[in-house]
Amino acid sequence: MQLNYLAPKQCALLVVDIQEKLMPVIDGREGVVKNCRLLIKTARSLHMPILATTQYAARIGNLVPQIIDELGETIPIDKMEFGCFANSGFQQTVHGLPREINTLIVCGVETHICIYQTVLGGLMDGFQMWVPSDASSSRARLNYEGGLARMRDIGAVITSTEMIIYELLGKAGTSQFKELLPFLK
Repeated sequence: MQLNYLAPKQCALLVVDIQEKLMPVIDGREGVVKNCRLLIKTARSLHMPILATTQYAARIGNLVPQIIDELGETIPIDKMEFGCFANSGFQQTVHGLPREINTLIVCGVETHICIYQTVLGGLMDGFQMWVPSDASSSRARLNYEGGLARMRDIGAVITSTEMIIYELLGKAGTSQFKELLPFLK
């Protein structure tokens, strides 16, 4: 694995399946939503592309209102596939990103299903994949932990929301740092 700092111009944020009918059964759901919102704020502030998905929205519902509000104009790609890279609409969208985008930061649910299969697909497609463990979860803690372990084993970077944000910011004193600081306290 090549070592380098996260650079906003090389990163996109992917928000996966934080949906109305799924979130009530997700372990630690409040923290997942809070940290995903913070990652969206960061991506907006740093002008990073944001992608979002829903899993079979006709059955599982829309994204939760807090995420919809934060996403603004970003329209989620609805999929039946568990892994985003198995969906042709997602493939078209991700391959339409600027060429310098080589890293996806993936947050959402469920860690051991859609997040894991998306990370595997992204790695196979040549992306570096970062997963903030506090912005992802599953219904059962054991599945969540197993999903994180498997992603680490296959080459994903597993870290925290705050670690990602501070690495993307790089330094204090910037307008972006000042904009995000109230949410980081």
